[in-house]
Amino acid sequence: MRFLIPLGVFLVMVIFLAIGLSLDPRNIPSPLIGKPTPTFHLPEVSDPSKTLTPESFRGRVVLLNVWASWCVSCRQEHPVLLDLAKRREVPILGLNYKDQLAAGRDWLSTFGNPYEASGFDQDGRVGIDLGVYGVPETFVIDKKGLIRMKHTGPVTPQALEKEILPLVLRLNQEP
Repeated sequence: MRFLIPLGVFLVMVIFLAIGLSLDPRNIPSPLIGKPTPTFHLPEVSDPSKTLTPESFRGRVVLLNVWASWCVSCRQEHPVLLDLAKRREVPILGLNYKDQLAAGRDWLSTFGNPYEASGFDQDGRVGIDLGVYGVPETFVIDKKGLIRMKHTGPVTPQALEKEILPLVLRLNQEP
């Protein structure tokens, strides 16, 4: 009888471990879904005399892609973003996260620039306000400035076609 309690506790722990291991660590829910994009005023990477704010994209459905020149996964997703930009299905805005301005500019110059505009978030405060856990992360923002989706990790062609673009299409049809 006294061995049944430790055995029961052990079995419960094994069940919780199995459940935890079956979860996708990239599916981190965002508490900001359905909430307004946090307010920010950031200099643009390409021209620091210009400013990127949520008001600059209000009235349009956009992707906000958080990236950095030091991010290996950002390099992996970059061709997907370049292709999407050429297709002109949705405007892509960037948030250059915890980077150096010159490094961000050089990176875009070397690999191509899919962004309509990219804000420079040197200290990462805007990223923190968005609940960014790491780069890359991509947000779908609706016409009213509400965050409607958060994609953690590199955007893949599959994620674009199955999740992101269908949501963009639906949001573009809303008044």
